[in-house]
Amino acid sequence: MLDKLKKYFGYDEFKPLQKEVIDHVMSGREGLVLMPTGGGKSLCYQLPALEMAGITIVVSPLIALMKDQVDALRANGIPAAYINSSLDYAEIAKVERAAQSGEIKLLYLAPERLAIPRVQEFLVSLKVSLFAVDEAHCISEWGHDFRPDYRNLRAVRELFPCAPVLALTATANKRVKEDILDQLKLRDAKVFQSSFDRPNLSYRVMPKKQVLQKLVRFLQNDPNQSAIIYCLSRKRTEKMAADLKANGINAAFYHAGMEADRRSRVQEAFIKDKVSVICATIAFGMGIDKPDVRLVAHVDMPKSVEGYYQETGRAGRDGLPSKCILFFSKGDMFKHEYFIRMMDSALEQTRARKQLQDVVEYGELKNCRRSYLLEYFGEEYSKNNCGGCDVCVPVVAEKTFSAGAEVESFDEELFEILRGLRREIAEGRGVPPYVIFGDKSLQQMALYYPQSEESMGQIFGVGKEKLAQYGEEFLTYIKAYCEDKDLQENMPQFVESRTIFKTAVSSTVMMSVDLFNKKKSLDEVANLRGLKPLSVLEHLEKALDSGVNVDASHLTFNEDRLIAIVEAFKTSGGYLLSPVKEKLGDDFGYDELRLARLIIKSQITNDK
Repeated sequence: MLDKLKKYFGYDEFKPLQKEVIDHVMSGREGLVLMPTGGGKSLCYQLPALEMAGITIVVSPLIALMKDQVDALRANGIPAAYINSSLDYAEIAKVERAAQSGEIKLLYLAPERLAIPRVQEFLVSLKVSLFAVDEAHCISEWGHDFRPDYRNLRAVRELFPCAPVLALTATANKRVKEDILDQLKLRDAKVFQSSFDRPNLSYRVMPKKQVLQKLVRFLQNDPNQSAIIYCLSRKRTEKMAADLKANGINAAFYHAGMEADRRSRVQEAFIKDKVSVICATIAFGMGIDKPDVRLVAHVDMPKSVEGYYQETGRAGRDGLPSKCILFFSKGDMFKHEYFIRMMDSALEQTRARKQLQDVVEYGELKNCRRSYLLEYFGEEYSKNNCGGCDVCVPVVAEKTFSAGAEVESFDEELFEILRGLRREIAEGRGVPPYVIFGDKSLQQMALYYPQSEESMGQIFGVGKEKLAQYGEEFLTYIKAYCEDKDLQENMPQFVESRTIFKTAVSSTVMMSVDLFNKKKSLDEVANLRGLKPLSVLEHLEKALDSGVNVDASHLTFNEDRLIAIVEAFKTSGGYLLSPVKEKLGDDFGYDELRLARLIIKSQITNDK
């Protein structure tokens, strides 16, 4: 899986919980994944989909989100497609044929389509390995974004009683979590919940005075930064966008009262970096996959802490420092009270007022804001000072609070050149710029000045497919810039530095080890256990990594080739296969390298 992680996504290691979820999915079991925005939920089903024999169906709520994810997957060399109302009949038929012939590994569908009999008949014709339910909180009436169409998933469960379901969400309190498990009828599901902390986000509450002037100052610090400004009313979004444009800010507005095609154009302009700032109601944002939003500001009080966390979570999805500002005034409660009184249910009114009071409590805090947000979702925060909110680190001037503080210094001139190249390539391909490379990738290029394909392949987010597609073009620009400035490559020595946490070895792994230690070959163990040889190999490596003795002395291997592989592992500084494969070339296959790695690890362990 690490090899595929590097090859298709350009990452050298998993984020917290990803490996555990992926192992769980690969075992055919069901689960609920709660990870904050930017935590890497999508990878938990995208990576297993590459390994599974059939197709993975992804239920996703918005057309824009589907298109963005499919564009990104295809850019990484992964066969994916979507079916929604943006396609005509001929286009849908073409996707269906491709899915039925096994050409597609991930198919994205909107929840409302699951109730259509023809769509159900089409799904039954597929070999479905997994159902991934994204934004799963939408199925709960207790969630902040309930979607009745999500209840259509019940019918799918009946059609596919054996296909496992993986539900995923970035925001769910205890009640919503329990409702998801109940509504989806998840069988013996394991709940994976990572920390809701977003360390790269800074939280600040400011008095609701001179809002426009303060926003202009923040935005002018970096005129190209992407920002979302949330407003309570449609009229307010239009006025705010007009005021920002009058001050030289490239802004647009977005709300549910606009025609659908106009909303789509505004959203696409923002995603493709043609508009920097969106002034919007909360109708904007659900499913927005743009990773480089550097500022999320609320100029009016949000209606709940849960909604506020979800909305601020759209900042800094790429892990780079970003800021969240709430312009706070208790007077905003009267605006919300108008909408609360329109609710039919007294229970709903009571709940809405309680949610609003929680927001007021957040705005008036005298202690850590990050701690409050985490405890709201049932997570303890033990640090005395988070270092990332205005209570823990009082802000003297706005520039303390600028995006990019605490970031390793990179060449900003080269970064802007590469950002321009990225935009040009993206426009030619009709995809968002971040699909080509994320900001973090460009920043590393502008820090290390890679001069070769080998060096470029070590940059964060540069997988094999993207290296082949875009590597040469970006290298040409970097080399020309370095030649003009008389700069040299500055690549660090990448070694495998991540901490390995040992876990208890399962009984199924030990069964493979016991048979193998009786001098049986990989194929013999695989036949006896009804597994693939690759699965047996993974069992043996997992056992070795956990300190279990594995005797591979009976395996035969060409001595000259083994020596070459050993040297390649030594120079790569770790046990990752991709760097070794790059060094040795196409004459060495991944299966051969895996087998050699097992022999090497076994010898080292036995020598100890």
